[in-house]
Amino acid sequence: MWKREKMWMIKPPTEHPKESKYRPVLESLLPRDPMSRLNLRRGSPKDEFPNLERNHTLMGRILTLHLYTRQFNRATEGGVIFDDVIRPGLEDPGQSTGTKSVGCLAGDAQSYILFCDFFDRIIESYHGYKVTSDSVQESDFNYDNLKGGDDFDPAYVSGCEVTVSRSVEDFSFPTHCSRGERRRLLTLANTALEQLGEDLPGKLYSIDELSHESEDRKVVMEFPPPSLIKIGVARDWPDARALWLSKDGSLAVWVNMEDHLKLVSYRSDACLQEAFKSICINVQKLETLYKKLRHTFIWKTHLGWVVSSPAEVGTGLKASVTVNLLHLAENKRLDDILDRLRLQMEATSYPGVYKISNLQTIGVNEVGLTQLVVDGVKLLIRMEKRLENNGGIDDLVPAQK
Repeated sequence: MWKREKMWMIKPPTEHPKESKYRPVLESLLPRDPMSRLNLRRGSPKDEFPNLERNHTLMGRILTLHLYTRQFNRATEGGVIFDDVIRPGLEDPGQSTGTKSVGCLAGDAQSYILFCDFFDRIIESYHGYKVTSDSVQESDFNYDNLKGGDDFDPAYVSGCEVTVSRSVEDFSFPTHCSRGERRRLLTLANTALEQLGEDLPGKLYSIDELSHESEDRKVVMEFPPPSLIKIGVARDWPDARALWLSKDGSLAVWVNMEDHLKLVSYRSDACLQEAFKSICINVQKLETLYKKLRHTFIWKTHLGWVVSSPAEVGTGLKASVTVNLLHLAENKRLDDILDRLRLQMEATSYPGVYKISNLQTIGVNEVGLTQLVVDGVKLLIRMEKRLENNGGIDDLVPAQK
């Protein structure tokens, strides 16, 4: 995997004012602090501070005893404490090379408020976007605003995918939710997806059903992905996990996996424009259906669409294109080029073939992020063609965005 190295060399952000933008919220919790009801048998913050010596996550780089102490005696109304937030990064400390993970997951939406001192630093370091009291995350599902994405060179592009994650109000996130919550979320999803199927016919499969091959689908899942086991999302597997598939194959919706809902639109013809259109149309339809069920998707003005991972807050959207970049992958300027394009590059199981996607998900709207991928992939293909003919690419390298 390729990753922007320069971002990880920056110093941690300077300390923010003492939760000034969330002070009213924090103070409102003081009369009945949930922590006082938990009666946890713990030592002092110094006694409980985790060993981060070999932790290669962003959490491991940012967390200090001072920062840990500030979060130590707090709990959300749902019972999430700070140790719950950083547990995924302690169970899966990452590798010294390759893609860096954030190493933390919110237990519920209130985690982003109560532990804002920590999460704001993670978001700023990962996305290069500073959350302030004046921050406003914009959202744009007008797919007609996307320019291109339907004209990639087929000799170099073999597929594309657009995903978007959503969380539902009044429910804990997957690392913290109870079995009852998870089952109620599945019931809600089943009701909403049945109505979605009136326009886009499809079927909901339980994970148990996916463990057996069938003629009407291509997805088979016998065991939970190792990544979900490490971060604590696969508890009680496979209870209340499911996958909805449209009959025409244009859309898949995962239920109770990394997030409450994850919509996926994959196209083997690499028409990113159509994949993006499918996501825009159907996520808005689902949002309307969930509102009718009196359970809206979680939205915060300064954070946008709130999901469990700070790596995906804002839009919850990832657009990726599978590209053959055999020569460019060996070029010494690749990391700098990806950094300037604000993209990331992930190796596939095929030599010379990589997935190019947006790294940032906040600070730019859905159309803007997908446009970054469209324009970036086209430029990378131009560079690959130059290198195939032993040409130079210095004149194609863009200015820093």
